[in-house]
Amino acid sequence: PAGNGHGRYTDAAAETFLGPPAVWYAWGGASRSGVDCSGLVMLAYDAVGVSLPHYSGGQFDDTERVPLWDIQPGDLLFYGYNGDNHVAMYIGGGNMIEAPETGYQVHITPIRLGYGFAGIGRVRA
Repeated sequence: PAGNGHGRYTDAAAETFLGPPAVWYAWGGASRSGVDCSGLVMLAYDAVGVSLPHYSGGQFDDTERVPLWDIQPGDLLFYGYNGDNHVAMYIGGGNMIEAPETGYQVHITPIRLGYGFAGIGRVRA
């Protein structure tokens, strides 16, 4: 599928959570006071007028699978059975932005394709 055209804008919106100050992970969070993985993605897409649920499994269901060779900024990387454990956003250059877990801040890290990787999803335009 073709890109959704939101990539650079959603990336920029997500990257505002890097700070300063960087936003801490908070389970169920969806604000600058704290975000969880799906909250970060939901807020980034909300900034460009696209509504996504606040649950990684729901986001997995609302996206179209794309192969790794076609990954584009703004695409989502899912982990766990049916993508219901974790979600991160691809920002280009082999990197993703995520709110990983308690004790961590929103950060950029290389994409992970190992254990638990469920696939890449592209938000429908």
